[in-house]
Amino acid sequence: MALRWHPESRGTLTVHTVSSAELNVRLAQDIAQRLAAAIQARGFAVLSVSGGKSPVALFEALRVIDIDWSRVRITLVDERCVPRSHPDSNALLVQTHLLQDLAAKAHLVFMVLNTTEPMDSPAVQAKVASMALHAAGTADVLVLGMGADGHTASLFPEAPNLADALDLRNTQTCVAVELDKPPANAPYPRITQTLAQILSARHIVLPLIGTDKLHTLQQAWGLVNPALPISYVLQQTQTPVALWLAN
Repeated sequence: MALRWHPESRGTLTVHTVSSAELNVRLAQDIAQRLAAAIQARGFAVLSVSGGKSPVALFEALRVIDIDWSRVRITLVDERCVPRSHPDSNALLVQTHLLQDLAAKAHLVFMVLNTTEPMDSPAVQAKVASMALHAAGTADVLVLGMGADGHTASLFPEAPNLADALDLRNTQTCVAVELDKPPANAPYPRITQTLAQILSARHIVLPLIGTDKLHTLQQAWGLVNPALPISYVLQQTQTPVALWLAN
Protein backbone atom coordinates (compact mmCIF):
# COMPACT_ATOMS: atom_id res chain seq x y z
CA MET A 1 0.00 0.00 0.00
CA ALA A 2 1.39 3.39 -0.93
CA LEU A 3 0.73 5.51 2.15
CA ARG A 4 -0.13 9.01 0.94
CA TRP A 5 -1.83 10.15 4.12
CA HIS A 6 0.26 10.47 7.25
CA PRO A 7 -1.94 10.67 10.37
CA GLU A 8 -0.21 12.13 13.40
CA SER A 9 -0.22 10.74 16.91
CA ARG A 10 -2.55 12.58 19.26
CA GLY A 11 -3.63 12.23 22.85
CA THR A 12 -3.88 8.54 23.70
CA LEU A 13 -3.50 7.50 20.04
CA THR A 14 -0.09 6.71 18.59
CA VAL A 15 0.71 5.91 14.97
CA HIS A 16 3.39 3.49 13.78
CA THR A 17 4.11 3.45 10.05
CA VAL A 18 6.19 0.46 8.95
CA SER A 19 6.73 -1.58 5.81
CA SER A 20 4.23 -4.31 4.95
CA ALA A 21 6.98 -6.89 5.36
CA GLU A 22 7.81 -5.71 8.88
CA LEU A 23 4.40 -4.88 10.29
CA ASN A 24 3.37 -8.23 11.73
CA VAL A 25 6.83 -9.07 13.10
CA ARG A 26 7.27 -5.70 14.79
CA LEU A 27 3.74 -5.67 16.16
CA ALA A 28 4.14 -9.22 17.46
CA GLN A 29 7.31 -8.16 19.28
CA ASP A 30 5.50 -5.18 20.80
CA ILE A 31 2.59 -7.35 21.96
CA ALA A 32 4.93 -9.99 23.42
CA GLN A 33 6.84 -7.37 25.39
CA ARG A 34 3.61 -6.05 26.87
CA LEU A 35 2.44 -9.56 27.80
CA ALA A 36 5.78 -10.36 29.41
CA ALA A 37 5.61 -7.13 31.43
CA ALA A 38 2.07 -8.01 32.58
CA ILE A 39 3.21 -11.48 33.65
CA GLN A 40 6.03 -9.95 35.66
CA ALA A 41 3.68 -7.43 37.26
CA ARG A 42 0.62 -9.59 37.97
CA GLY A 43 1.62 -13.22 37.41
CA PHE A 44 -0.45 -13.63 34.25
CA ALA A 45 -1.40 -11.74 31.10
CA VAL A 46 -4.59 -11.46 29.05
CA LEU A 47 -4.51 -11.08 25.27
CA SER A 48 -7.82 -10.40 23.50
CA VAL A 49 -7.82 -11.03 19.76
CA SER A 50 -10.08 -10.54 16.79
CA GLY A 51 -10.95 -13.20 14.22
CA GLY A 52 -11.10 -13.19 10.45
CA LYS A 53 -8.23 -13.64 8.02
CA SER A 54 -6.45 -10.33 8.69
CA PRO A 55 -4.69 -11.31 11.97
CA VAL A 56 -3.43 -14.73 10.77
CA ALA A 57 0.04 -13.47 9.83
CA LEU A 58 0.27 -11.62 13.15
CA PHE A 59 -0.70 -14.78 15.05
CA GLU A 60 1.97 -16.79 13.23
CA ALA A 61 4.63 -14.19 14.04
CA LEU A 62 3.56 -14.00 17.69
CA ARG A 63 3.42 -17.72 18.43
CA VAL A 64 7.17 -18.22 17.99
CA ILE A 65 8.24 -15.49 20.43
CA ASP A 66 9.60 -16.88 23.68
CA ILE A 67 7.56 -15.66 26.64
CA ASP A 68 5.88 -17.67 29.41
CA TRP A 69 2.84 -18.60 27.36
CA SER A 70 1.56 -20.88 30.13
CA ARG A 71 0.64 -17.69 32.00
CA VAL A 72 -1.21 -16.10 29.07
CA ARG A 73 -4.99 -16.18 28.79
CA ILE A 74 -6.34 -15.55 25.30
CA THR A 75 -9.85 -14.20 24.88
CA LEU A 76 -11.86 -13.29 21.80
CA VAL A 77 -13.10 -9.83 20.84
CA ASP A 78 -16.02 -11.41 18.99
CA GLU A 79 -17.23 -14.78 17.81
CA ARG A 80 -19.62 -16.30 15.28
CA CYS A 81 -22.48 -18.31 16.78
CA VAL A 82 -21.25 -21.64 15.46
CA PRO A 83 -19.87 -24.73 17.24
CA ARG A 84 -16.23 -24.49 18.31
CA SER A 85 -15.14 -26.97 15.62
CA HIS A 86 -16.92 -25.12 12.79
CA PRO A 87 -14.55 -23.89 10.02
CA ASP A 88 -15.82 -20.32 10.54
CA SER A 89 -15.28 -20.31 14.32
CA ASN A 90 -12.91 -17.61 15.51
CA ALA A 91 -11.87 -19.92 18.32
CA LEU A 92 -10.80 -22.55 15.78
CA LEU A 93 -8.88 -19.89 13.86
CA VAL A 94 -7.00 -18.93 17.03
CA GLN A 95 -6.28 -22.56 17.87
CA THR A 96 -5.01 -23.21 14.35
CA HIS A 97 -2.85 -20.13 13.87
CA LEU A 98 -1.93 -18.80 17.33
CA LEU A 99 -2.00 -21.67 19.82
CA GLN A 100 0.88 -23.45 18.09
CA ASP A 101 4.66 -23.63 18.56
CA LEU A 102 5.65 -21.83 21.80
CA ALA A 103 2.16 -20.35 22.23
CA ALA A 104 0.60 -23.81 22.43
CA LYS A 105 0.84 -23.48 26.23
CA ALA A 106 -1.50 -20.47 26.33
CA HIS A 107 -5.03 -20.88 27.68
CA LEU A 108 -7.88 -20.06 25.28
CA VAL A 109 -11.06 -18.69 26.88
CA PHE A 110 -14.00 -19.70 24.70
CA MET A 111 -16.92 -17.36 24.06
CA VAL A 112 -19.16 -20.18 22.85
CA LEU A 113 -19.75 -23.29 24.96
CA ASN A 114 -21.42 -25.32 22.22
CA THR A 115 -19.33 -28.00 20.57
CA THR A 116 -22.18 -29.33 18.41
CA GLU A 117 -25.54 -28.23 17.03
CA PRO A 118 -28.13 -27.14 18.07
CA MET A 119 -26.78 -23.82 19.30
CA ASP A 120 -28.02 -21.83 22.26
CA SER A 121 -29.67 -18.53 21.34
CA PRO A 122 -27.28 -15.63 20.63
CA ALA A 123 -28.59 -13.82 23.72
CA VAL A 124 -27.77 -16.81 25.95
CA GLN A 125 -24.34 -17.15 24.34
CA ALA A 126 -23.65 -13.46 24.98
CA LYS A 127 -24.35 -13.98 28.69
CA VAL A 128 -22.06 -17.02 28.80
CA ALA A 129 -19.32 -15.10 26.99
CA SER A 130 -19.69 -12.18 29.38
CA MET A 131 -19.07 -14.44 32.37
CA ALA A 132 -16.07 -16.09 30.71
CA LEU A 133 -14.43 -12.76 29.81
CA HIS A 134 -15.10 -11.34 33.26
CA ALA A 135 -13.44 -14.35 34.86
CA ALA A 136 -10.43 -14.08 32.53
CA GLY A 137 -9.64 -10.55 33.68
CA THR A 138 -8.77 -7.24 32.06
CA ALA A 139 -7.05 -7.49 28.69
CA ASP A 140 -3.46 -6.27 28.78
CA VAL A 141 -3.46 -6.06 24.98
CA LEU A 142 -6.54 -6.10 22.76
CA VAL A 143 -6.08 -6.56 19.01
CA LEU A 144 -8.78 -4.97 16.90
CA GLY A 145 -9.41 -5.21 13.19
CA MET A 146 -11.41 -2.95 10.90
CA GLY A 147 -13.49 -3.69 7.85
CA ALA A 148 -13.65 -1.41 4.82
CA ASP A 149 -17.19 -0.52 5.99
CA GLY A 150 -15.78 0.84 9.27
CA HIS A 151 -16.92 -2.02 11.50
CA THR A 152 -14.69 -3.33 14.26
CA ALA A 153 -15.20 -6.44 16.37
CA SER A 154 -18.80 -7.33 15.38
CA LEU A 155 -19.94 -3.74 15.80
CA PHE A 156 -21.40 -3.35 12.33
CA PRO A 157 -22.89 -0.04 11.10
CA GLU A 158 -26.16 -1.78 10.25
CA ALA A 159 -26.52 -3.74 13.52
CA PRO A 160 -30.01 -3.17 15.00
CA ASN A 161 -28.59 -2.79 18.52
CA LEU A 162 -25.47 -0.80 17.57
CA ALA A 163 -26.37 2.23 19.70
CA ASP A 164 -26.72 0.02 22.77
CA ALA A 165 -23.43 -1.76 22.05
CA LEU A 166 -21.62 1.59 21.65
CA ASP A 167 -23.13 3.15 24.77
CA LEU A 168 -20.37 3.46 27.36
CA ARG A 169 -23.01 3.30 30.09
CA ASN A 170 -23.87 -0.24 28.98
CA THR A 171 -22.60 -2.53 31.73
CA GLN A 172 -22.84 -5.68 29.58
CA THR A 173 -19.52 -7.24 28.66
CA CYS A 174 -20.86 -8.83 25.48
CA VAL A 175 -23.98 -8.47 23.34
CA ALA A 176 -25.55 -10.54 20.59
CA VAL A 177 -25.50 -9.13 17.05
CA GLU A 178 -28.08 -10.39 14.57
CA LEU A 179 -27.78 -8.62 11.22
CA ASP A 180 -30.64 -8.48 8.75
CA LYS A 181 -28.11 -8.91 5.95
CA PRO A 182 -25.02 -10.63 7.40
CA PRO A 183 -21.81 -10.92 5.36
CA ALA A 184 -22.16 -13.60 2.69
CA ASN A 185 -18.87 -15.23 3.73
CA ALA A 186 -19.99 -15.57 7.36
CA PRO A 187 -23.80 -15.45 7.53
CA TYR A 188 -24.15 -16.14 11.25
CA PRO A 189 -25.40 -14.32 14.32
CA ARG A 190 -22.48 -13.10 16.41
CA ILE A 191 -21.51 -12.13 19.91
CA THR A 192 -19.16 -9.25 20.49
CA GLN A 193 -17.51 -7.29 23.24
CA THR A 194 -19.26 -3.97 23.76
CA LEU A 195 -17.39 -0.71 23.23
CA ALA A 196 -17.16 -0.27 27.00
CA GLN A 197 -15.57 -3.70 27.36
CA ILE A 198 -13.14 -3.07 24.50
CA LEU A 199 -12.07 0.20 26.09
CA SER A 200 -11.50 -1.53 29.44
CA ALA A 201 -8.32 -3.01 27.95
CA ARG A 202 -5.00 -1.60 29.10
CA HIS A 203 -3.74 -1.20 25.53
CA ILE A 204 -5.42 -1.52 22.12
CA VAL A 205 -3.65 -2.17 18.83
CA LEU A 206 -5.19 -1.70 15.39
CA PRO A 207 -3.10 -2.95 12.43
CA LEU A 208 -4.29 -1.87 8.97
CA ILE A 209 -3.15 -2.90 5.51
CA GLY A 210 -4.86 -1.92 2.24
CA THR A 211 -5.89 1.25 0.43
CA ASP A 212 -9.59 0.61 1.02
CA LYS A 213 -9.04 0.47 4.79
CA LEU A 214 -6.82 3.55 4.71
CA HIS A 215 -9.65 5.44 3.00
CA THR A 216 -12.07 4.31 5.71
CA LEU A 217 -9.57 5.33 8.38
CA GLN A 218 -9.37 8.81 6.89
CA GLN A 219 -13.16 9.09 7.09
CA ALA A 220 -13.20 7.94 10.73
CA TRP A 221 -10.28 10.14 11.77
CA GLY A 222 -12.13 13.41 12.17
CA LEU A 223 -15.21 12.75 14.28
CA VAL A 224 -17.41 10.13 15.88
CA ASN A 225 -19.82 8.68 13.34
CA PRO A 226 -22.16 5.72 14.02
CA ALA A 227 -21.86 4.82 10.32
CA LEU A 228 -18.19 4.09 11.11
CA PRO A 229 -18.08 2.28 14.48
CA ILE A 230 -14.27 2.27 14.51
CA SER A 231 -14.46 6.05 14.97
CA TYR A 232 -15.63 5.50 18.56
CA VAL A 233 -12.31 3.78 19.31
CA LEU A 234 -10.22 6.39 17.51
CA GLN A 235 -11.92 9.42 19.09
CA GLN A 236 -11.99 8.30 22.74
CA THR A 237 -9.38 9.36 25.29
CA GLN A 238 -9.88 6.62 27.89
CA THR A 239 -7.62 3.88 26.54
CA PRO A 240 -4.26 4.03 24.70
CA VAL A 241 -4.61 2.95 21.07
CA ALA A 242 -1.67 2.14 18.80
CA LEU A 243 -2.40 2.32 15.10
CA TRP A 244 -0.05 0.23 12.97
CA LEU A 245 -0.06 1.17 9.29
CA ALA A 246 1.79 -0.51 6.43
CA ASN A 247 3.42 1.79 3.91
